[in-house]
Amino acid sequence: MQDQLSLAKETKQILQNYGIRLNKNLGQNYLIDDFKRKKIINYGNLTKEDVVLEIGPGIGTLTIELAKRSKKVIAIEQDTTIFNILKERLTAEDINNVELINGDAVKVDFPKFNKIISNLPYQISSPITFKFLEYDFDLGILMYQKEFADRMNIKVGTKRYSRLSAMLYYKADVEFLTKVSPESFIPSPKVDSAVVKLTPKEIDENISDQEYKIYSKVVKALFQHKNKKCKNALIDSRHIIGFKDKKELKQILKNAEENNEKLKEYFLERTINLYPEEIMEISTLLSEYI
Repeated sequence: MQDQLSLAKETKQILQNYGIRLNKNLGQNYLIDDFKRKKIINYGNLTKEDVVLEIGPGIGTLTIELAKRSKKVIAIEQDTTIFNILKERLTAEDINNVELINGDAVKVDFPKFNKIISNLPYQISSPITFKFLEYDFDLGILMYQKEFADRMNIKVGTKRYSRLSAMLYYKADVEFLTKVSPESFIPSPKVDSAVVKLTPKEIDENISDQEYKIYSKVVKALFQHKNKKCKNALIDSRHIIGFKDKKELKQILKNAEENNEKLKEYFLERTINLYPEEIMEISTLLSEYI
């Protein structure tokens, strides 16, 4: 309890000294539970060979401890005021192995790293996770809103089955590590949080890069309208798969299903009931048309 109080006091004192009022609508919920902080960092199994990417470091609650255990930390903070506070803290602590980037993590290119450890701003959970999947890394220890973390491993056919679930199926293993209560933050969010381990996995060698690119587009198109039948979802999201003309795509899909009975069956199924393997098969069958 003393550790928790000391981290809480330290955080509140820093914010007070700089006259900072946190905006939880911008995902500015700072961890004040030192027990949870230690657990999160320990999950990363850090060594002095590791280069850690941290998104939304805030005032450095994780950053400073990460820097002590790793070769280097790359910390990306969008809020310029908070960025400057963290810069001052690192200088005061004589920590010089942190590369600070003042920018939007969803838009900037990431320097080379091999692990991610972050208390993510919840409003960018989806785009930043899809962006992580574009990079090669060993593991990620990531804090999300619990509802979002649950969706990462959701079953086909359930209400929360989503593009996220379908994309992660081929790209990464997701392991739930621990729940974090609202009382572990200031200001306290209205929801529980969860820490998960994201471990990239090799895509099946029988799936080419081109096939996976098409799969990514088809998944995105389908889940724009996940309760619609597959064919209608593709037509209504035609811009995602490279079509402007509705009639043109309708004709292409009609030709495709006439040439393949399996595709015809899939087109009649609702997106929410399609397994990732089935979406991959749809993508492969459509690859010569789209």
